[in-house]
Amino acid sequence: MRHVTGRAGRVGVALAAVLTGAALLAGVAGCTADGTGRVGVGELGKPPAPEHVIRVFPDDGTRDVMPGERLWVRVPSGRLESVKVVKVQDAQESPVPGHLSGDRLSWHPDEEKLGLAAEYTVDAVALDGHGRRSARHTTFTTKVPEERFIGYVTPENRSTVGTGMIVSVEFNREIEHRAAVERAVSVTARPPVEIRPHWFGKGRLDFRPKRYWKPGTHVTVSLRLRDVEGAPGVYGLQFKTFSFTVGRSQVSLVDAARHTMEVRRDGALVATVPITAGAPRTTTYNGRMVVTEMLEVTRMNSRTVGFGGEYDIPDVPHAMRLTDSGTFLHGNYWAPDAFGQVNVSHGCVGLRDVKGGGSDTPAGWFFDRSLIGDVIEVVHSNDKEVAPDNGLGGWNMGWKAWKAGSAEK
Repeated sequence: MRHVTGRAGRVGVALAAVLTGAALLAGVAGCTADGTGRVGVGELGKPPAPEHVIRVFPDDGTRDVMPGERLWVRVPSGRLESVKVVKVQDAQESPVPGHLSGDRLSWHPDEEKLGLAAEYTVDAVALDGHGRRSARHTTFTTKVPEERFIGYVTPENRSTVGTGMIVSVEFNREIEHRAAVERAVSVTARPPVEIRPHWFGKGRLDFRPKRYWKPGTHVTVSLRLRDVEGAPGVYGLQFKTFSFTVGRSQVSLVDAARHTMEVRRDGALVATVPITAGAPRTTTYNGRMVVTEMLEVTRMNSRTVGFGGEYDIPDVPHAMRLTDSGTFLHGNYWAPDAFGQVNVSHGCVGLRDVKGGGSDTPAGWFFDRSLIGDVIEVVHSNDKEVAPDNGLGGWNMGWKAWKAGSAEK
């Protein structure tokens, strides 16, 4: 009897060992309560690590991510409960809008491109296929470009301008991807009017309506250039908005043959002023020019505009720039007998003035009643028409030709 009892005890011990081993194997295999035996729950029935449940790209800790890479959050099963993405750029924090897929297995941002020189944080919460909640926090940073470009806008922000103002954006670098940059610049008006862009070379983008602006128009210029690739490896820096208001209409007609200038306000003739234009060997451009700069007094040196040493006047009064090449409408005190009689200038339009500038002279009167953006049109000069890119000369180009200068075909 003792022999039989001992044998039964040994059998019981062996059976218990087998059962215990099976239980351990079941735990390692991750056998679930429903008996499916799925792998991936974790050792001894623990839930899997969050990175196995919630997958984020770019990976946590990634650096120098390019703007063309896609950001996404996914789960292989179950569903995403929430996803919050925050971008920190230029010391400013902003949420990244996005959307969940219909099956809630993935999340994608609404905007495809990532911002440059930014840090992104992703916080996601999900339920796995067994109803267990996981949360994951990741960060990555995007590339800091070595080369940037910016645009300089004319006119100045919050200015009041004449009806001939053309919005001009000059870039500090040549733009190779002109269509992409053009899409990132918008010019809108209130009341609405059609406004079209025109490129002059690779460094300047101008905008204007078909005809002069109506007085009272409010114009807004938006530069959404940040992270736009303007040339290979060169990205925009700005995200700014400018605005200006169009004042009254003033268009002046200079007749070089008659030596007069007719000044019209809102279409009505205000005054006819005697002038002197360019001499026979240094004639004044024909065409419509826009006032881009107004100086109470300035120095004019012939060597700075391609002449020799013909003149160097340190105190030219009431000077208004009309072209980049050096055409001005200005006060003149050194040729008192020329006005209304003869053309003696080196290409500028002169009005009678006194040394130091007088408010009661024709030049002072006109200067005090002018705005940047006013139009000066010259006719009957023995010269060619001013080039559309010489100053704001775009009004000398027909509407069809102007629209053809867009990079968006």
